[in-house]
Amino acid sequence: MTFGITINNIRINVNSKISILQACELVNFDIPRFCYHERLSVAGNCRMCLVEIEKAPKLVASCAMPLVEGMHILTNSSAVKKSREGVLEFLLINHPLDCPICDQGGECDLQDQVMVYGSDRSRFREYKRAVEDTNCGPLVKMIMTRCIHCTRCIRFANELAGVPSLGTSGRGQTIEVGTYIDKLFISEFSGNVIDLCPVGALTSKPFMFSARSWELRSVQSIDTGDALGSNIRIDLRGYEIGRVLPSLNEQINEEWISDKVRFAFDGLKRQRLSVPLLKVGNRFNQISWLKVFEIIFFELKKNNSFIVGMVGSQCDFESAFLLKTIVAVFGKGKFCNSTLDLIKLDFACYYTCNSEIINFDKLDVCLLVGLNPRKEGAIINVHLRKQYTTGKLNINVVGSSLELSFPVTQIGNASYDIFKIAEGKHLFCECLRKAKTPIIIFGNCFFEDLGELQGHQLLNAVAKNTNILKANWLGLNHFSVQASEMCCYELGLAKIKNSSFFGTKVVYAIGDAKLSNISNDAFSIYQGHHGNIHTMSADLILPGCAFTEKTSIFINLEGKRQYTQMALISPGESKKDKNILEAVLSLVNYNANFRSATNTLSTFCEKKSNFNFYKKKTKKFQFCFYTVAYNINFLIKIKNNFLVSGKIDNFYMVDAISESSLTMVKCSKELLVKKPFN
Repeated sequence: MTFGITINNIRINVNSKISILQACELVNFDIPRFCYHERLSVAGNCRMCLVEIEKAPKLVASCAMPLVEGMHILTNSSAVKKSREGVLEFLLINHPLDCPICDQGGECDLQDQVMVYGSDRSRFREYKRAVEDTNCGPLVKMIMTRCIHCTRCIRFANELAGVPSLGTSGRGQTIEVGTYIDKLFISEFSGNVIDLCPVGALTSKPFMFSARSWELRSVQSIDTGDALGSNIRIDLRGYEIGRVLPSLNEQINEEWISDKVRFAFDGLKRQRLSVPLLKVGNRFNQISWLKVFEIIFFELKKNNSFIVGMVGSQCDFESAFLLKTIVAVFGKGKFCNSTLDLIKLDFACYYTCNSEIINFDKLDVCLLVGLNPRKEGAIINVHLRKQYTTGKLNINVVGSSLELSFPVTQIGNASYDIFKIAEGKHLFCECLRKAKTPIIIFGNCFFEDLGELQGHQLLNAVAKNTNILKANWLGLNHFSVQASEMCCYELGLAKIKNSSFFGTKVVYAIGDAKLSNISNDAFSIYQGHHGNIHTMSADLILPGCAFTEKTSIFINLEGKRQYTQMALISPGESKKDKNILEAVLSLVNYNANFRSATNTLSTFCEKKSNFNFYKKKTKKFQFCFYTVAYNINFLIKIKNNFLVSGKIDNFYMVDAISESSLTMVKCSKELLVKKPFN
């Protein structure tokens, strides 16, 4: 329903469901605010957004006031200006005014609004109130004397993070924001309160006293710590990363990022591989790049080598494609991964998250099978909680018990429970049939337990006996964990088995791949950016670039192509992974013209088999691949095994970068070790 209102003598038509503040933004009238945030509930307690309504007895808070037809609103009257000046004067009564030593300086909403709407002098002559600083963990520094009680942090913790650790105590002059008792703020998203805080009450401990905002230059990129590809902004001072902030992307992470994304960047400075190394006996000796390529050429050509190419979690699409090309040049070999399961790759819907994240606000029933979204994909967990808090989403779990930020119904913990759902005999099937937009999200543990063929046969039976597939809705979703998973699936990657190394002469591992079960006869090459226990078993180590040191392609779990941007210069003699692999291809006289991401993509599209292409004549065909693939009678025999919900125990340390981060080590020690009141 729409109707007409007048704002500063301008007549507009607006939706009846929005507030006065939102209506003013539509016509570009700026309304100052501290407590209001478009992704949080309305509090209306800062009173900075007061506006005048014709014939109203007093000013009203525009963030909380609904619109009425024919309303006349004034945003710049003398009464409004005087009220804003008075509100700011009261806020500054107890503020310490320590801007020169505050990390928020230059980005402070209070500074900006006092300059525009405040008075040029103070009338306060009394003593200021001081509040004792609170320790809420190793990431967020709380200096609550600066707090203006906007309650953004409290609402975020309760509504989105699902951790009701923060709140207010006292009243009037003695009101404080804190953790009630000596309790840490334990959440995968605690760092987002730093961005939400309009003043310097909540700041970053790792970034403390490091730089001013105007000294930083910014680079837009994506995170490679998980398969979602959260959009981030990397702020640099000189040649070092100062901080990582979220970049707005409504389709993926909105404006939130996890603490691992935000604070693990210090791992890029430690345990780095900077020079090529060759193992001689039990020691690694530094060698030149010329010597490196001589050794690789000799090993690849010797005895018509059988090569195994292994891809790790930090590998980008271009490098994976080039490694597969190297394997294909020799005519025999394997292109594989040490941690992923081979799943059916005939159609993209088999290995992608088909119900896009942006559509999660439409869900009414969700079934999680063999995954832990809080640890494996924290952004997914936030989106599910956001829809749950509306009261429209029923979330169920098959697998081990989970501690999520919202209550779930555990309808089973073994493979047999999935079998009952596939038969249509489980009570949950009735819930799926009645649902309008249901989804099932299955993780890698599901296929590890049941196997690829039986797993997809079960999913096909579930689709047949429930309401999960519709003409305009595909509710079956595969949940990827690693940043390189979708790249590997697009390239037809297989799961490595112990038998895969039989007869292998050369093992080429890139991107934090885990070298294991390799025979002593095989010559192993490790190409990556961090040294760890897996590099110790390699015969030749090649220093590569991290995602912040190269422009490369990654594909997220929805199948969306995204790019990292080069922000730093790689240390020492390390080279871009793509350039190293191009040089290896040139050794065997292969014409590798992949000088840009565009060339790599176009070459891939030309060589990609058409088995993964399906011409859509109508919208209905887009969502019928499961039925087409398994429209036969089949017999399934399963073992009633216990189904594990994910394999990540430590959220803060899951890859080479986070494992090398001192900040993540502190988080693991302080936040994961159970203490009284934690």
